[in-house]
Amino acid sequence: MVGGYGPVVLGVVLDRVDLRGVGDIAACLPRPEPVPEGSVTAVREIIEAVRADGDAALARYTEQFDGVVPSTWRIPPAEMAAARDRVDPSLRTALEAAADSIAEFHQGQVSKEQTHSRQGISIRSWDQPVGRAGCYVPGGRAAYPSTVLMTALPARSAGVEEIALCVPPGPDGRVADVTLAAAAIAGVDEVYAVGGAQAIAAMAYGTESVGSVDVIVGPGNVYVAIAKQLVAGSVGVPAAFAGPSEVVVVVDGATPAEYAAVDLIVQAEHGPDGLAWLITWDAGAADAVTDAVADLLVDAPRSDDIAATFDRSGHVVLVDGPESAAEVVNFIAPEHLQVMTESPEVVIDGVQNAGAIFRGPLAPASIGDYVAGPSHVLPTNGTARFAGALSVRDFTKPMHEISVDAEGLAAVGPHVAAIADAEGLDAHAQSIRLRGFGDGVQRGTDDE
Repeated sequence: MVGGYGPVVLGVVLDRVDLRGVGDIAACLPRPEPVPEGSVTAVREIIEAVRADGDAALARYTEQFDGVVPSTWRIPPAEMAAARDRVDPSLRTALEAAADSIAEFHQGQVSKEQTHSRQGISIRSWDQPVGRAGCYVPGGRAAYPSTVLMTALPARSAGVEEIALCVPPGPDGRVADVTLAAAAIAGVDEVYAVGGAQAIAAMAYGTESVGSVDVIVGPGNVYVAIAKQLVAGSVGVPAAFAGPSEVVVVVDGATPAEYAAVDLIVQAEHGPDGLAWLITWDAGAADAVTDAVADLLVDAPRSDDIAATFDRSGHVVLVDGPESAAEVVNFIAPEHLQVMTESPEVVIDGVQNAGAIFRGPLAPASIGDYVAGPSHVLPTNGTARFAGALSVRDFTKPMHEISVDAEGLAAVGPHVAAIADAEGLDAHAQSIRLRGFGDGVQRGTDDE
C-alpha cells in the first residue's frame, strides 16, 4: 500500500492529462472548483456573530471548531519571551537566521520619499504605514512559526507600530512554544489564541479582548480566506486569495525524478483543497516522477493528507514543449512554480502568472517557504493573475502633499475653471477665480 492507496489506484492519485497536439489547451484542463456558497454563508454568520457578541462568540466558535476555550485570549508578553528561551537552541538559531533574511529583503522594498515639480506645482509623495496590522497564522493541525516571520516582519519593515497575531489554540488551549518564540523574534506586540473565521472577524471589528486593526494578512484554510474577502472594505486585505497550498512542477528528461516527486509532496502535505501538478513534454519523465511519488509516499508521515490532495487535484499534464508548458502555467496561475528543466528560461520567459518562481534543481519551494527572503504568503486559487506575494506595500498607503505657487496657479487655473464649468461645478471654478486666476475662460451658457 502507498499511504493508504494501493498501486492499482495510483492513476487516480495523479490523474494524467494528455494535451499533446491539442489546440485549445485551456478548454481541456481541469478547472478549479468555485468556493461553495454554503461556505460563504457559514462564514458570514460567524462574522456577524462576532460583531454582535464579541468575546462570547469567540468562545462559542473556538469550542466548536477547536474543542477548547483558552483561559485568556491574549498570551502575556512574558510568555512569548519565555517560549523563546524554551525552544531548542538550534531551532532558535534557525528562526533568527530566517528572520534576518526576511527582514533584510523587505527593508530593501521600502520606498523613499519622492518629489515631483512642474510649472509651479510641487508634489511630495511617500508611503505611510498603517498604524496597526493583524497577522493570521494557521494552527491546530501543526505549528507554523515560519508564517509568523513571513507576515510580521514585512509589517515591521514597512514601519507598522503595532502588530497583533491570531493563531488557533492547540488541544490544551495553548499556543505552541515555537509559534510564540517566532513571535518574540519578529517583535510581535500581541498574540491571541483564536483562529478561524472568528479570528478574522475579531481583528476586523474588535471585541472586548481583541483590538481592531487596519490591515489583515496571512494564509489559512478556505474559511479564513473567505472571511478576509468578506471583511475587505472595513479593513485592508491584500488582493490575493491566500488559501490552501499549490505547486506546479515543470520537468523534462534531465530532471532528477525524486527531486520533482518530493517537491510535489512538499506542498501536498499541507492538506486537502490545494493542488499539485506536474507538467512535462517527456512521457518518460512523467512515468519516472509518478513512480518516485509512490515510493516516497510509503514512508511519508502525512501520507493520508498528501494522497487526499493528489486524489482531489493532483495531475500529470503532458504537453508539446516548453511554450505549451508556460501556457498551462498561465492558465493555472499557481502559488508556487518550480521549473527544473535543462533550459528553464525557455519556460520562465513565457510565464506571466505565478506567485513565486523557483528556478533549477537546487531551488525547491521549501527554500522560499523558510529562508530566501520574500514572504511565503502567496496568491492561490488563480489570484496570481492579478496579485503577488505579501510585501511591505500591503502595510502602507500612498500619500501625497500638493503645494502651488502663483506661477503654478496661473498656469493651471484656467484649465481647472474650464473643466469645472463643463461639469457644472461652479464652486470648483469659483475657487480658482476668487484667487485672481481663471478670468477670461469662456463660460458656458444655459442655452448650451
